[in-house]
Amino acid sequence: MSKAFTRESDDSPEEPLAARASLALPPGARNYLTQDGAERFRAELTALEEERATMAAGGDDSTEKRRLRRIDQRRADLEEILSTAEIVAAGSCDPDEVCFGSTVTVRESDGAEFSYRIVGVDETDLDRGWVSWVSPIARALINARRGERVVFRSPAGERKLEIVRIESGVH
Repeated sequence: MSKAFTRESDDSPEEPLAARASLALPPGARNYLTQDGAERFRAELTALEEERATMAAGGDDSTEKRRLRRIDQRRADLEEILSTAEIVAAGSCDPDEVCFGSTVTVRESDGAEFSYRIVGVDETDLDRGWVSWVSPIARALINARRGERVVFRSPAGERKLEIVRIESGVH
């Protein structure tokens, strides 16, 4: 039987940690991060360090070893994010203009309203409506003002969005 179809023992040497996947940052672009995003990542890093210290004092179970490796990988990712980030302070732009860190509510031509928060690539969370500043929707919204209409070209076609509300600051 080929080695590819056999299960290696849990006692085999550990694989090195995988490098953090390069996110959708254009070459040469800065890795912007909101101030509250940086605080969340620092808090998560501290919690992981505490969890790891607690677990390292425990047994030698293979499940625990896998958990420690996942913690180490996430810690490495967070350290890289924080070391390469350029943190943008809340309220660092015109409050009447959509910018990095803004939450903007838009109205589509059918009357439906949606809110998007423009954040760093590492903070993107579509379930919360947090979109990366390099995303097509964010690029269409940045620099727009309340009442202005912008055109957003999506795979489904061109959409016209009216800026209904702009909120700046920590969310």
